[in-house]
Amino acid sequence: MRLLFAEDERSLSRAVCAILKKNNYSVDAVYNGADALDYLATENYDGVILDVMMPKADGFSVLKQMRESGNRTPVLMLTARSEIDDKVFGLDSGANDYLTKPFDTKELLARLRAMMRSEQVQTDSRLCVGNLTLDSATYDMTGPDGHYKLAGKEFQMLEMLMRNPTRLISTDAFMDRIWGYDSEAELNVVWVYVSYLRKKLESVGANVKIKARRGVGYYLEVSE
Repeated sequence: MRLLFAEDERSLSRAVCAILKKNNYSVDAVYNGADALDYLATENYDGVILDVMMPKADGFSVLKQMRESGNRTPVLMLTARSEIDDKVFGLDSGANDYLTKPFDTKELLARLRAMMRSEQVQTDSRLCVGNLTLDSATYDMTGPDGHYKLAGKEFQMLEMLMRNPTRLISTDAFMDRIWGYDSEAELNVVWVYVSYLRKKLESVGANVKIKARRGVGYYLEVSE
């Protein structure tokens, strides 16, 4: 799952991003409200963590503009403020949850999981292409001959392909979405993960194959 994390305290941002990535989230980090709005306007996220006190635009302003534009992505507000009125204001403005600094990272992860589960209850968590099913709640990939619980990046890659089954997805798009803009990973890591997925798709008897268009990207092909 992909998150946008807007926090102006860079040391905290780096620490939290490292923990999130270790727990199979991909994260884009920004350090002010204006950049948060720019990213939200051009990218799709599964969740957003917003600090309240940020330069250029505070978290409440970012949240307000998100909801006014019709963006319903779940939002966790993160702030040093602990006053009840601030929490009520944030929740009434459209936030899904609220966490006060300092916080334990286990609580942050638990709140994110709860927030994502709540969102998944409202939509079918399963994607189906051909005879292949991918469950975004459990990371299970299931075909007629068995199933696999996918690792985080394998799941994110297959999810992108299955959500866009007729679209050619570039290597750069995979890198940006899964590994993040600031990743030091090499481009060939995409090919490596495609190879992993191809073997697993074959082992579960899927009639879905990941095809490559050299120098352009990857797409799904369903055989009859």
